[in-house]
Amino acid sequence: MQLSVNSLSQLPQAAEAVLANSAGNKIFLFYGEMGAGKTTLIKTLCEQLGVTEQATSPTFSIVNEYIGRDSRIFHFDFYRLKNQTEALDMGYEEYFYSDAYCFIEWPEKIPDLLPIHYTTVRIEVSDANSRLISIENI
Repeated sequence: MQLSVNSLSQLPQAAEAVLANSAGNKIFLFYGEMGAGKTTLIKTLCEQLGVTEQATSPTFSIVNEYIGRDSRIFHFDFYRLKNQTEALDMGYEEYFYSDAYCFIEWPEKIPDLLPIHYTTVRIEVSDANSRLISIENI
């Protein structure tokens, strides 16, 4: 599935579509260049799931936890990982297999640790205000 987003005001509808088309997956892998809008989309997904606090990037903490209406939500940013061992050391399995939502930025840093089933969200920059979002269930 592909979505075209031409302004920030369209993000709630895009987030709703991402969740509706996830085939029940709770693990989401976000791909896109730096500044493509991965964190911005994840913030909107958190809002759609009932998070009332402000979601922020876990760039330095690696993972942030939020409480939604019906589930916990973990937001990962693996950009700063030096290797997959760092994810092993933080106990990634406890998060990924907890039945909580997991939104993972920079999953290419942990290719051997990804679960069998997940939803891939690819964000391509069209121009300064437009993004093409592709969703695929694995």
